[in-house]
Amino acid sequence: MLTRRSLMGGIAGAGLAAGAHAQGAKELTILAHPVMLSVSKGSRAGDITEAWRQRTGFNVTWVTLETNALHERLFREASLAATTIDIAFLVNARAVPRIAGLFQPLDPWMAKAPIEQYDDIFPGLRKAMVFDGKTMGVPFRHSTSGLHYNAELFAERGISGPPATLEEFIETAQKMTYKRADGSQVNGFCISGDTYPNIVDVARMLNGDFIDAGMKVVANEAPMVKAITLLRDFYKAGVLPRSFTTVKDEDVNTWMASGRAAMTINGLSRTQFYNDPAKSKFPGAFKVAPVPVAAALRGQFEVAPVKTEFWSMVMPKNATKKEVAWSLIAELASKEATTKAAINGNGPIRASAYEDPRIQAQLPYAKVEASALRYARIPLPAFDNSAKAADIFVEQMQAAVLGMKEPQAAMDDVVKRVQPLVV
Repeated sequence: MLTRRSLMGGIAGAGLAAGAHAQGAKELTILAHPVMLSVSKGSRAGDITEAWRQRTGFNVTWVTLETNALHERLFREASLAATTIDIAFLVNARAVPRIAGLFQPLDPWMAKAPIEQYDDIFPGLRKAMVFDGKTMGVPFRHSTSGLHYNAELFAERGISGPPATLEEFIETAQKMTYKRADGSQVNGFCISGDTYPNIVDVARMLNGDFIDAGMKVVANEAPMVKAITLLRDFYKAGVLPRSFTTVKDEDVNTWMASGRAAMTINGLSRTQFYNDPAKSKFPGAFKVAPVPVAAALRGQFEVAPVKTEFWSMVMPKNATKKEVAWSLIAELASKEATTKAAINGNGPIRASAYEDPRIQAQLPYAKVEASALRYARIPLPAFDNSAKAADIFVEQMQAAVLGMKEPQAAMDDVVKRVQPLVV
């Protein structure tokens, strides 16, 4: 019987070997965010490329960059006559029709060597990577936000559980800003201050947005303005770190794992990092909960409609090892690889992964994530000028949080400058 594994193995063991000989060194290069490397080579379930590497004899070189630098490198490489990048990860906000021409349509490869039960991958993720009827990317990771909190630090302050409403969240963040008995300072709340998505998460507690699904810039409406005002007040009170505007996503991991911050809103899979004995001062102490919504919205939402983002695997059109690259893409999108990556901390892109006993047993946030996904939506619609719009938003948000502008004035400027960019 011709199974997917035998088909992929045949391609890998025979056709790819010949192709590799013709193309030179048996090396495949992946351009990725550091998180993709982490969940692909995690300690819990191991390296999800290992079986593929053993079958094919190919090595995998990971080139990792933060989000903005990654996409700048990707688009530059994909515009050349040829590139050494064989597979790259593309975030949903950058998946706009204009750049689709830089990447290889994947339908011919899917026809020759289909991905295992492709319809098991969440349909919204699959459909978002189809342009003019052509599949340009295969989803690999979604990240849906949740509230992470250090239960050990909470206990020190007499707090028994997570906040259930925005109002309780504010009180908790203030109370969790304190000095411990050893003199170390704890900030009640910490998120990245140099990007927009987690700012949107705060606004989502009020059902706010930067740009809505209808492509209207709504940053100066009450929910977002209230969220920026809250962050400004947190900054003044020392709830947020003084370095807030330079804190990056990966820095938040350090703040949480070291006990310098008590709460964050971040992708739920980050709890794996926070509780890792090799990386955390508080292994096992970190808990997750849904991001709370304002009390007045409890009739509309059970939990806040937080952000969900996703990354897809794409193949540059000018890549030179496409058959090899496709075989690895199919491997990484398989049910087993999806489950192993999820155990390593990835956001699984398959519905079946949430039913796997290994996921239920090892991922404490599975139920929380499932509840969040009922309401979650992407933080920003994809459009050609989204990166420029994001820079404007961050610039004005930071000015407001630092007290250089009033939140309403800052968000009014965002609307004035960004709306012309939205087409």
